[in-house]
Amino acid sequence: MQIAFLLFDGITALDAIGPYEVLSRLPGVDVRFLATTPGPKRTGDGALALVAEHALADVPRPEIVVLPGGQGARVAMHEPSVLEWLRAAHEHSRWTTSVCTGALILGAAGLLDGLRATTHWRSLERLREFGAQPVAERVVRQGKIITAAGVSAGIDMALTLAALEADEATARQIQLDIEYDPQPPFACPPRPHEKQ
Repeated sequence: MQIAFLLFDGITALDAIGPYEVLSRLPGVDVRFLATTPGPKRTGDGALALVAEHALADVPRPEIVVLPGGQGARVAMHEPSVLEWLRAAHEHSRWTTSVCTGALILGAAGLLDGLRATTHWRSLERLREFGAQPVAERVVRQGKIITAAGVSAGIDMALTLAALEADEATARQIQLDIEYDPQPPFACPPRPHEKQ
């Protein structure tokens, strides 16, 4: 099973690495990091680079697509080669997923029209521009499209996907192996869209 992670400059690293740590533990997977131009893709602050070893054309029919977010998603969503690849890959994928503002790329490709979807709370209302119904949930599944809210929600999405692809016992074992048991040290203040 081939899993394609789209990389671009301005990526939020955990949007890709969180799901990678989960999905790479599924049996029989072939993970590919790809970009319009192969090479290192730097995070928004430039301090960290993830390497895309493949061009988009190298991975035309992945079974799973993962679109991370970050500042660079706002550029990627306007790149014709990214949108063309995504539309074509989605036709054959088993699952097309996004984390954080990766949902904006899905929307720009026309894949969210009429669907419930989520993204980072700061960009949630932007989903309406693409005909989507924004929902403030950590993970939203609509058919074979799964969207996750900001950053750490990508791990939740990947565990959900692991259960769908394998089974719940496998997903639970992966969750245990990566010691994913969120207990944040602070309570978040309410987000602007939440009732106080």
